[in-house]
Amino acid sequence: MQQHGQSTVVITGASSGVGLQAARALAQTGKWHVVMACRDIPKTEKAAKTVGMSQDSYTIMHLDLASLESVRQFVKNFRESGKSLDALVCNAAVYLPLLKEPLYSEDGYELSVATNHLGHFLLCNLMLEDLKKSSASQPRLIILGTVTANPKELGGKIPIPAPPDLGELQGFEAGFKAPISMINGKKFKSGKAYKDSKLCNVLTMRELHRRYHESTNIVFSSLYPGCVATTALFRNHYPLFQKIFPLFQKNITGGFVSEELAGDRVAEVVANPEYNQSGMYWSWGNRQKEGRKSFVQEVSNEASDDNKAEKLWDLSAKLVGIA
Repeated sequence: MQQHGQSTVVITGASSGVGLQAARALAQTGKWHVVMACRDIPKTEKAAKTVGMSQDSYTIMHLDLASLESVRQFVKNFRESGKSLDALVCNAAVYLPLLKEPLYSEDGYELSVATNHLGHFLLCNLMLEDLKKSSASQPRLIILGTVTANPKELGGKIPIPAPPDLGELQGFEAGFKAPISMINGKKFKSGKAYKDSKLCNVLTMRELHRRYHESTNIVFSSLYPGCVATTALFRNHYPLFQKIFPLFQKNITGGFVSEELAGDRVAEVVANPEYNQSGMYWSWGNRQKEGRKSFVQEVSNEASDDNKAEKLWDLSAKLVGIA
């Protein structure tokens, strides 16, 4: 049961990793009721207990971001619950680096772009209405970023398998159905599809800010909480990579961040007045030291291209059926 006076936050992909730890961190304050929006309800229930969340601090609702119908149903269920919405955290992501051939969502779109970008794009658009009704002075909408999609950061300079590049959005313009599997209309590269989808997340955040911040006072932001090398995001990678990558981040790059600390950082961006600037991309950088402070990270030229953001918005709206 939600306590009177508590704020409500929806977190996608809160059944593991950073999303779960952000849910824990916000629930522990006693000021937030967390709606954990996930595909697997029993798994989420178990995860919430494992991190010590009290039964009355959260509600689990089914959401499969790879299905536009599921996104619409989630919003309907949320509204029927009578809850207000004070913050939305778009955290869920799939990363399928070993695929040689694309997988497609039930709507017929390449799976990582369908889940990470299009599902969240629809969710953000639908839930703007709920955020506008919030009694919070500055409701927040936060989309998680990744260093790999930002060539302005050290971790984003590694062009494996290829840097993010949306081209002129030719794949979206052509309807993004098979055999098309990449936003730029070129040959499928699974790792690049993930990076492209995360670049779309930053462009979406910036376009949300441009369109809606002044009129609604909603704070739109992205963040990169540091390299969480142990998360389930890497569950589809080679087992050897899953073993070596955390050690590499701990001992070579110094970039390693625990899931708990990353979750705490996401919770700060949700709740702390320090993060009330809209349109920002917050980062803790690639070198982690005790007491590391956040800063506003410069994003790549493509991620700060307002014309591309607008075009991406219009084409995405068509693909998810709200244009």
